[in-house]
Amino acid sequence: MTIPDQQNQTKRSARPAPATSESEGYARGLTPRTIQMIAIGGAIGTGLFYGSAGAIEQAGPALILSYLVAGVAVFVVMRALGELLTYRPVSGSFAEYANEFLGRFAGFATGWTYWAVWVSTCMAEITVAGKYVEYWFDIEPWITALVVLTALFGANMISVRLFGEAEFWFSAVKITAILGMILIGIGVLTIGFGHAAQPSVTNLWDDGGVFPQGFGPSLMTLQIVLFAYVGVELVGVTAGEARDPKKTLRKAINTLPIRIGLFYIGSLLVIMSVASWRTFHAGRSPFVEVFEQIGIPAAAGIVNFVLLTAALSSCNSGIYSTGRMLRSLSLRGEAPAAVGALNSRSVPFAGICLSAGVMVLGVIVNAISPDRAFAYITSVSTVGIIFVWGIILVCHMIYRARVRAGALPASDYRLPAAPVTTWFALGLLVLVVVLLLFTGSGRTAVAVGAVWAVAVGAGYLACRVRNAKSE
Repeated sequence: MTIPDQQNQTKRSARPAPATSESEGYARGLTPRTIQMIAIGGAIGTGLFYGSAGAIEQAGPALILSYLVAGVAVFVVMRALGELLTYRPVSGSFAEYANEFLGRFAGFATGWTYWAVWVSTCMAEITVAGKYVEYWFDIEPWITALVVLTALFGANMISVRLFGEAEFWFSAVKITAILGMILIGIGVLTIGFGHAAQPSVTNLWDDGGVFPQGFGPSLMTLQIVLFAYVGVELVGVTAGEARDPKKTLRKAINTLPIRIGLFYIGSLLVIMSVASWRTFHAGRSPFVEVFEQIGIPAAAGIVNFVLLTAALSSCNSGIYSTGRMLRSLSLRGEAPAAVGALNSRSVPFAGICLSAGVMVLGVIVNAISPDRAFAYITSVSTVGIIFVWGIILVCHMIYRARVRAGALPASDYRLPAAPVTTWFALGLLVLVVVLLLFTGSGRTAVAVGAVWAVAVGAGYLACRVRNAKSE
């Protein structure tokens, strides 16, 4: 076990010097092959495989435009993050940049908020994993949740390379499922095999037009769509453990538009061409509907396996990212020094243990209220990820201003058309927060976000008092 000297030597009253990937003590165990697959898999989750059915029902073909607009905004966020990462690649990227450009409190709030986003997301994913396993076996969801959490916790504790390999294969399953559905769907549309009723691209506009439910309901889907992209920012957390991070992360971010275009836009175009948008309803995967209409045997079982894989992938990423974020906070004196400890394999085992311990609450919620567990848990991550993405954009704007002033070196990997694109993405994030106020679940998310903000503020004050006493 090693505990960095910085934890004992940092002057708590002064802002710590910016960390670098070398000073963090991590092993560079993530290869370019693994990083690329993590980047691809991070953009694919249960939001597409399962949650998109309700959004299709609400907006019809207009949902494709919502995914396109939100996808552009997410790409802007990632290019802004990419410019910051090439300026200074570091594992606790979001919190580190907030600390550098916005001050100690912003870094504290960003780090703990991102930690809470992934802890709650992981609890939600082990919740739905239990429901997926129930499709085949009569096992209580909380038992499955506990087994899944334990297995992925063990994998993350062994080495970052094992985490990367697990995420590689989880992503491979998701990608294969989407590509398979797209290719089969194209075959149905062009050759005409299968049992789908009247498959045609004209389904995209003939059944009520592109906005069959009106513009308002279509606009409301932006909040659903935006959260389907949660996870794309994970490549920023891998910076401290990626080999040749500047080159690898740049390539991963540059391919994001292709991934959004193929996996989200492409799959939705095929789904709503093979069958009318009126076919799809909330609570049932659109992939199951399409596979069954085409006549593929065991369609529900196949997609259920893919959904389970997506849940495992998300939880795996959650355990990984929370451990790294806690270590980053610890290095700055904003979390207990003990949670920054690395084991002999350069894994932040203490941070992972603490995070996994909190995630056990998801198992308890599953046991007490399995029907409402998912809704309870996800409300924490709803506003949190908007805050983190917004912080990335604001930090990028400040970084650009300091570059223009000659205070910082310019990156050779720049966000195109900034600051116009930056303001566009920020505007969309603000719009989504406003839209949340028009739904019951959205208002719950905003309320939870307000409570979390108070808790973070109190935690920061307590941290400052503790640090002042330790001087």
